Amino acid sequence: MTDTVTATTTIATVGTSNDTATTAARYGPRDGAQAAFDLTTIGEGQIRLTCERGDRLASARHLRMSAAGSEANVAGLLSQLGRRTSWATKLPQGELTHRILSEYRSVGVDLSHVVLTQHGRVAQYFLEPGEYPLPGRVTYDRLYTPFRDIEPADFNWDSLLDTRVVFLTGITAALTQRTAEVVRYFADAAQERGIAIALDVNFRSLLWDGDQARSVLEPIARSASILFCSRADAQVVFGLTHSEGVQVCRSVRELLGPPVVVSTDAARGTYLSTAEGDQAFEIEQVPIVDRPGAGDSFVAGTLHGWLDGDVSRGIATGLRTASLALTHHGDLTRVPPGELDLALSGDIVR
Repeated sequence: MTDTVTATTTIATVGTSNDTATTAARYGPRDGAQAAFDLTTIGEGQIRLTCERGDRLASARHLRMSAAGSEANVAGLLSQLGRRTSWATKLPQGELTHRILSEYRSVGVDLSHVVLTQHGRVAQYFLEPGEYPLPGRVTYDRLYTPFRDIEPADFNWDSLLDTRVVFLTGITAALTQRTAEVVRYFADAAQERGIAIALDVNFRSLLWDGDQARSVLEPIARSASILFCSRADAQVVFGLTHSEGVQVCRSVRELLGPPVVVSTDAARGTYLSTAEGDQAFEIEQVPIVDRPGAGDSFVAGTLHGWLDGDVSRGIATGLRTASLALTHHGDLTRVPPGELDLALSGDIVR
């Protein structure tokens, strides 16, 4: 069976609004002409070590090394799309940290909020890609890293909050009580200053359970301007078990109150819900080279449109960038100028 994932095709609208441009404009962030950044974020930098396809970790002889970090991936793709982004993290000095920072610096992410320490180790995770019917499997090696012990005093909040939107994820909140406290601090400070918050629930069952995730993320979700929550995460974290993806998306919005909710349901569909209506985005399937990072690419593409006041166009962009993410190795999606405008094709561009 061929591995597949989504790319945008058509959009179906469900609801009462016939004026998507007006609706989208109403749900965008504030004008950021005076802000230093379009998006700032915080998360752990990692090294990903990937088995070759068909290999298991216990017997692999070769591993592919790449930089990783969900929040950094979002900042990296947005930077390539022309946005001003900054990523905050805490890493030990050394060659692996240099590898991580070089990856995101190369695409224009501002790294002035990276804190370097003399001691500690770099987080890693190992990936077995998996082949149907065997799913892929992740093994985390993230203990004893400087990032796990972060505290608000580590970061320049006046600078990080000089932004149009703050982007947060459930992955960082799940690591330790301290990282959860910093995520909440960032969210509360953004809310106090009237800065938009984008939250990606991004539940990881190897890091915490649904009840723990809900207790930490629900208060942030209630203050978010845009919330990303997959159908699976809505069930595990918020107990929503509807059979229809669009109904799950609407129920998340009605339960938590953010003005914009975007929900994915694997290859079955992508959905948008606002107070003025719901939309279902049809998708097509494309071959997969490497899975990780596709979700981050979708989030980044969606935020790109949302920052311009058109979240529907952003979702279409996100589905396209997610499909491109699956065509090459590495968590960070690299999109050369003009590539998003190319027709989907297996031919060589000469």
